[in-house]
Amino acid sequence: MFSAIAAIIPMSFYLFLIWKFDRYDREPFKFVLINYLWGALGAIFLALIGSFILTSIASFFIADKESLTRFSSIAVAPFVEEITKGIFLLITISSKKFDNLTDGIVYGGAIGLGFGMTENFLYFVTFSESTYDWIVLVIIRSLFSAVMHCVSTATLGAFLALAKFNSNFSKIILSITGLLIAMFIHFIWNFSASFERTAPIGFIFMIFSIFIFIITYIISIRKERLLIYNELKEESESGLIPKAHLKILSSAYRERKGWMDESKRNIYINAATSLAFRKMQLRNAKGVSKIYYQMDVDNYRNFIGTLLSNSGRT
Repeated sequence: MFSAIAAIIPMSFYLFLIWKFDRYDREPFKFVLINYLWGALGAIFLALIGSFILTSIASFFIADKESLTRFSSIAVAPFVEEITKGIFLLITISSKKFDNLTDGIVYGGAIGLGFGMTENFLYFVTFSESTYDWIVLVIIRSLFSAVMHCVSTATLGAFLALAKFNSNFSKIILSITGLLIAMFIHFIWNFSASFERTAPIGFIFMIFSIFIFIITYIISIRKERLLIYNELKEESESGLIPKAHLKILSSAYRERKGWMDESKRNIYINAATSLAFRKMQLRNAKGVSKIYYQMDVDNYRNFIGTLLSNSGRT
């Protein structure tokens, strides 16, 4: 019971933070939760199968049990686990609602946290011989090992987000680069944690990686704000959106009451934000997708025009 609580609560808290911090184009929590559950169940299941197969093959060449265990942790785990975590991201990014770098970070991070939660639970019930050892294990895995899964898969998600609106060649390069970096982060942590003398390097590396992750996430959120402002500026100039609303819609002030009919404020915010991102997607789309995004842009413009005309413009 205590192992389950120690595994669930920290990862759930981290999940809430990365979802809540996406203030301008927040994804539906049910979709974030689905990705989290894939990491916790689907990715873990496939990773166990993949690791068992590759480790069994390696056992024909590595006779020593301790060496085989280290090889599995250092070489097999990063390769297999980052692939099984990333499989579901390919489905997630195919959605036409997936539209920016922040989405990749949030969904990738959610999968990583789900994976880390289940892996933590398995470690907590298996590798703690005393209460002290259990507490130390909980602290290290909650602050570093499980967070490593979040950072590595969020990195893959960010690269897949960048790849979505690039040419086919760039898609392949960016996707492979993201996967290799995710595996590298995973490899460095597992390698350093496997040897006592290299453990401090692992902690320093993970602190640095988490710092880069946070900075990247903050920059991504700021880019969202600028995108909303720049895309809606044209709508303001055309008269669709009141000029007084332009800065409000692209700032935290939009969450405050008083500047819009309260019964329609959230609907208006969501529609205006979606319009901004659909316009960005339209510019980068081709073929059938371009037709879809153009229809979406037209629909959001009509919806906002009707909404504002019924509620009165400020």
